[in-house]
Amino acid sequence: MKDHEIKSLHGNRRAPKRSICRSIFTSPLFYLTLALLAFFAGYYTATSTSSSSAAATTNTINFPSRLAATTAAMTLPPEIDNFRVAPNCIDPIPTDLIRETLLTRVYGGASPFDNFPPPHVANSLRDRKLKGWGSKGAVFRHLIEEVRPKIIIEVGTFLGASAVHMATLTRQLGLDDTLILCIDDFRGWPGFREQFQFINHINGDVMLLYQFMQNVVYSNVTDSVLPLPFSTGSTLSRLCQWGVTADLIEIDAGHEFNSAWSDINRAFRLLRPGGVMFGHDYFRMGDNRGVRRAVNLFAQIYGLRVQTDGEHWVIHTS
Repeated sequence: MKDHEIKSLHGNRRAPKRSICRSIFTSPLFYLTLALLAFFAGYYTATSTSSSSAAATTNTINFPSRLAATTAAMTLPPEIDNFRVAPNCIDPIPTDLIRETLLTRVYGGASPFDNFPPPHVANSLRDRKLKGWGSKGAVFRHLIEEVRPKIIIEVGTFLGASAVHMATLTRQLGLDDTLILCIDDFRGWPGFREQFQFINHINGDVMLLYQFMQNVVYSNVTDSVLPLPFSTGSTLSRLCQWGVTADLIEIDAGHEFNSAWSDINRAFRLLRPGGVMFGHDYFRMGDNRGVRRAVNLFAQIYGLRVQTDGEHWVIHTS
């Protein structure tokens, strides 16, 4: 066989391979497959990079200056970092201006106890009807003796049993100027009047706020207790914007995880250096899904320690 015939034969054998390669590389399906592979490779790389970057940027949380002593280095998972409450606070105003500031901004400069009760509810109130849960626990005396607070914030107050108790304790301890701010929307919860039938209503408007105020008046602590009758989240945020801070904060409003988590995080921004935050319902059955879960997760993230005193949880910031 001649050389040119051999070359021709070899060339004819390789021709089908080139034809197959050409058909593969010119096929739209090939380029679609290649594009998909490139997309997923890039997505995986970008996700890994952004996760590392997020961890780096959230390693240190910048608190307001008054909380500098409690700042701790930490790395937050993205799903937790999304639930942080962004600081939006001004510098603290002097303690002796807090009462005047709130009376002006909330009540137009007058005390809500002036000319109380209004005529349209006078016949719907009991002289004194205090009802609460753990409202006279030893933790109140322990913390008031320890902290000797000038400002106390109570988040969730209901009928004022614990607020009246704290006002009594502060006076017994010679803390006559202590102010207790009680944050509650005073609406109760759906169906609560089945348990508290003595709380009347007028056209569906429950008398919870008025009965709370009546309890404060009857107990003669109107100079020590000031209600802020709004939702806990909006009120805590607004206090931060007004520069209102506290030495001691009690959290005892919503018991679901999201409610407790929001209240704890928002209230924490109002604590002065060395302040203490505490609350009830730490030992409720199955509360790994509620208050206890929120408290433990908060303490873990901020590098703080949870202590217990009776039925209450306690977190010191120093």
